[in-house]
Amino acid sequence: MKAGVAAPGRAQISERTYRKDRWWAWPLSMGAVLAFFVVYATIRIFMNKYYWAGEEHYLTPIYSPCLSASCVPGSSHFGTPLPEFPIWLPMAIISFVILAGFRATCYYYRKTYYRSFFLSPSACAVPEPRGKYSGERRFPLVLMNSHRYFFYGACIFALINVYDAVLAFHGKDGGIGMGLGTIIILINLVALLGYTASCHACRHIMGGKLKSFSDHPLRYRYWTFVSKLNPRHGQLAMTSLFTVILTDAYIMSVSAGWITDLRIFN
Repeated sequence: MKAGVAAPGRAQISERTYRKDRWWAWPLSMGAVLAFFVVYATIRIFMNKYYWAGEEHYLTPIYSPCLSASCVPGSSHFGTPLPEFPIWLPMAIISFVILAGFRATCYYYRKTYYRSFFLSPSACAVPEPRGKYSGERRFPLVLMNSHRYFFYGACIFALINVYDAVLAFHGKDGGIGMGLGTIIILINLVALLGYTASCHACRHIMGGKLKSFSDHPLRYRYWTFVSKLNPRHGQLAMTSLFTVILTDAYIMSVSAGWITDLRIFN
């Protein structure tokens, strides 16, 4: 028996939709952005080079933290507890799994790539092509319920990004310095912290399961702050996507010697 819009009792309409506007523009553009990021990130993690600008102390967020003995000298801020990786294994595998898992299970990204790649549905009043809908109760979509656990990992990486940003204030002659890369890293840090803090899982952790906010004034204050960020979660999700690419591309260019970092002082 057919289900969905083709189910018995539903009006049988041959047209896919009666919408006259360019409803396909949003899923098409968002799908192109996500596809570009996936291709870029895949290429970068398998390059295994051009991730550390030693003279400026810039470490790209894609390779942070670098924990393998294969890491170039100076890039391992937390030691090298992992052995050398074979050439085919990305050194950024740990950060990639955690951060990619955090974004892939994010509510906003799920809505975006469900509509763009799976047409589920493409837009309001535009039915999806499949006749059955099982939600996220079966493998592999049931893994989406692990979002809160990826959020915990993302918080740890956010703290690591803060540490990397502090190290970016390193002068070429020692002491404190600042370059264009430092500013780019700081902008990316603000975008990443905003995206992480505005997460729905973060909002639930701050105020979920509380019967009375008056008994927990600090959690109420944190919940209020996160609630103000939460409506901008989608904007911060896409903004942080571009800032990560920009930061990585800039550090890669400096590390490879393609460009010279513009120094503001020292």
